[in-house]
Amino acid sequence: MNTERFALRHVGIRPQDLNHMLQTIGVDSLDQLIEETIPGEIQLDKPLQLDQPISEAEFLNHLQSVSKKNKVFKNYIGLGYHDCVTPSVIKRNILENPGWYTAYTPYQAEIAQGRLEALLNFQTMVSDLTGMELSNASLLDESTAAAEAMTMLHHLRSRDQKKLGVNKFFVSENVLPQTVSLLTTRSKPMGIELEVGDHRDFDYGTDYFGALLQYPGKYGQVEDIGSFIAHCQANNIKVAVAADLLSLVLLTPPGEMGADVVVGTTQRFGIPLGYGGPHAAYFATREAYKRHIPGRIIGITLDLDNQPALRMALQTREQHIKRDKATSNICTAQVLLAVMAGAYGVYHGPDGFRHIANEIHRKAKILNAFLCDSGIEQENELFFDTLKIRVENIDTVKQLAEEREINLNYIDDKTLSISLNEATTQKDLMELAGCLDGSGSLVDLSPYQSTSEDIFPESLKRSSSFMEHEVFNSYHSETELMRYLKKLERKDLALNHSMIPLGSCTMKLNAATEMLPLSTPEWGNIHPFAPVEQAAGYHEVLRKLEDDLTTITGFAATSLQPNSGAQGEYSGLMTIRAYHESRGDTHRNICIIPASAHGTNPASAVMAGMKVVVTKTDDHGNIDLVDLEEKVIANSENLAALMITYPSTHGVYESSIRKITQLIHENGGQVYMDGANMNAQVGLTHPAAIGADVCHLNLHKTFAIPHGGGGPGVGPICVASQLAPFLPGHPVISTGGEHAITAISAAPWGSPLACLISYGYIKMLGEEGLKEATKIAILNANYIKNRLEEKYKILYTGEKGRAAHEMIIDCRPFKQYGIEVTDIAKRLMDYGFHAPTVSFPVAGTMMIEPTESESLAELDRFCDAMLAIYGEIELAGQGEERYLQLLKNAPHTMAMVSSDVWPYEYTRQEAAYPLPYVADNKFWPSVRRVDDAYGDRNLMCSCAPMAAYA
Repeated sequence: MNTERFALRHVGIRPQDLNHMLQTIGVDSLDQLIEETIPGEIQLDKPLQLDQPISEAEFLNHLQSVSKKNKVFKNYIGLGYHDCVTPSVIKRNILENPGWYTAYTPYQAEIAQGRLEALLNFQTMVSDLTGMELSNASLLDESTAAAEAMTMLHHLRSRDQKKLGVNKFFVSENVLPQTVSLLTTRSKPMGIELEVGDHRDFDYGTDYFGALLQYPGKYGQVEDIGSFIAHCQANNIKVAVAADLLSLVLLTPPGEMGADVVVGTTQRFGIPLGYGGPHAAYFATREAYKRHIPGRIIGITLDLDNQPALRMALQTREQHIKRDKATSNICTAQVLLAVMAGAYGVYHGPDGFRHIANEIHRKAKILNAFLCDSGIEQENELFFDTLKIRVENIDTVKQLAEEREINLNYIDDKTLSISLNEATTQKDLMELAGCLDGSGSLVDLSPYQSTSEDIFPESLKRSSSFMEHEVFNSYHSETELMRYLKKLERKDLALNHSMIPLGSCTMKLNAATEMLPLSTPEWGNIHPFAPVEQAAGYHEVLRKLEDDLTTITGFAATSLQPNSGAQGEYSGLMTIRAYHESRGDTHRNICIIPASAHGTNPASAVMAGMKVVVTKTDDHGNIDLVDLEEKVIANSENLAALMITYPSTHGVYESSIRKITQLIHENGGQVYMDGANMNAQVGLTHPAAIGADVCHLNLHKTFAIPHGGGGPGVGPICVASQLAPFLPGHPVISTGGEHAITAISAAPWGSPLACLISYGYIKMLGEEGLKEATKIAILNANYIKNRLEEKYKILYTGEKGRAAHEMIIDCRPFKQYGIEVTDIAKRLMDYGFHAPTVSFPVAGTMMIEPTESESLAELDRFCDAMLAIYGEIELAGQGEERYLQLLKNAPHTMAMVSSDVWPYEYTRQEAAYPLPYVADNKFWPSVRRVDDAYGDRNLMCSCAPMAAYA
């Protein structure tokens, strides 16, 4: 046994387990299983050209060596990104803690109360600071949040007869350049006419439905935007404000000025720069718009005992329900980063925030006073942390700054800006002064230390309180915060407790070796707009990752810019749109999507300006070829694309896939493959082999980036040669193809820090390890299928009765006993498991995916639990009321089981310890079954005010 081989540690099945599993399945070898599962015509006939695998120790040494090629300068570039200080207690207990980073999206609220509380803290902090009534639980980045604001305001036109058909959206020229680029991308397919200009000259015309301001402006100028907002309101124009959240500690928040939406980033709340991400954006708005807000909201409800409990609110807004009627394709949030930002708020509290903001502002005033004394022009009359400076000798300033490893923002040949931050020291200020006056020395700034003049007029000074809730005023010592975070962690079931068998979500091992580099400053402290030569280490990794993903998919090129799976879908469709436009086929706007597709597929298609035509699936879960052909021929003149998932969303390798893709190409369309199920392809087949033209990859699924409780995600797109020229570009750092579409994400490479994980995953597994992982994922799924199929009907299988890497079990027959699929999901918690994916893609079913990382013992524990639950269902169906009670009362909490009163007919042991293995590693849900309907009727999405605790 080669103990240095990473695949040995990543893949859970031991060699001695194989014979037993193969016998259970009924095959002689693993290769036979693969032959019976994957159609022969799409299987690869030669190995992928990837590097030989390296050991974990070799990888860490390699990445440390590459990191030395990065130059960690002090960053004063700003433009939405700032150096900050991540408290060590947060880094160790959240960022580096698998109890937080391996958790899944909190769909099963009873075993997710910890991260739900952490996200409620985040929402409360954002609502308080922005002065808005409602905040969501984070978005991907500031520019995406601004684009979502524009889209939401566009949809809100339906409330106002006077605004129907009005399509102009005004954007201040003070808005960040990456945001303007992303707004350009989003506006075109939706028919929104974007106008960028000086907001001081805005005419408030009736042909505008909305406007966007930056507060403070991109180069730091603080203006009283209240009059602009008031004039807009008078003319029925809704206003979004992109605001620096930390500045709102000192400045009047936009919500108090009448803004309709406030967006931005929480990056400077303890989140490493990471060359651009991942970071948690925020989106805050009025409660009147709660049914239109994109992303996820955490709300307060009651459980079966009428005790307060948390859950994701208004889930009917999600794309799986609304599909092509959805107002956003946002699926994931940036939960792990939002949890960190919220914990930063808990740790510092309002007084700590005031200290940090005042210190940054004080240092900016000191530098400004020095500049005034030195005769150097500083253009911002009012500022929070950023000075805009006119200099005659900008080349000298630049040379001196680079010699001292300082990055400034050079606007033109006479102008620069400097954005100070939490990490700026007094010595840093002295160095900056020496660069600006041309001396190159440390300038004595002691004469300016007493600078205390308040530069803000009363109308701009924050007078309202914020973050008064006890959670922000209780945990300011490391001991207290450490215990609070542990208390929350204990309420959550994550991958470090048991298998999370979610179909379509691939909850595999996130190896510690892949995660370790994320904590190092050589990777964490690089600004996304730093000169590219300072990020040579990053570029080496990103180029290699792009090349490897291109090889794995069989395509010609890759873009890492999309920072979620849904963004990847949108990006892929936008490259298809650009391709058709380049050929003069602007009329091609029909996107055919199977009824079984992920809900984000139709939402993304509509956002890309396409019309969705739904095609049926047959009784075996495959695309109905007759129906597809009819719809392709009927729409051939206008056909833009087919969106498919492969293996299908039903967990089947469709044998007719090549015939399907050929049909699309013969009728002028392109084929988009959703990469959600790529874990069943890597090394055995690939998107190019099935005839696709573009796919996105969920690096947080197939390529081991942790789900983090619902994000970060990375969703790069890989494209065939004809689409490569259209890969997304960026306005600040050059990226993409020669005919690049405008930006998809705020940062040029999306979330580079997280990309280190997938780079390591591929580097350590190599071609053979990747292929082994895929084979074992298929083996594990078929093993579970064979163990369960005598009791549970398997809804779809391939032509030879095999599942892909996941399968769907049908729970609808149990409805005759009054038992719903939800009851099974909740009962699994008593057995120590997170439920599989519930009611997707078929209502009343469960989709199970074990991944390659699970051991045979864990697979058996899960199967034993499912079979035991079936036994309980069977007894309930035979009229034994106690078992119906047992299932309906699940999950059972420690408070229930230890109570003096036990009014149930079944025993405490049956409730809490239904199988012997549970006693060895019991997980207790912290609340009873939650009441979703009550929470939606009584929406409350922030921490209760202090008065509620009196």
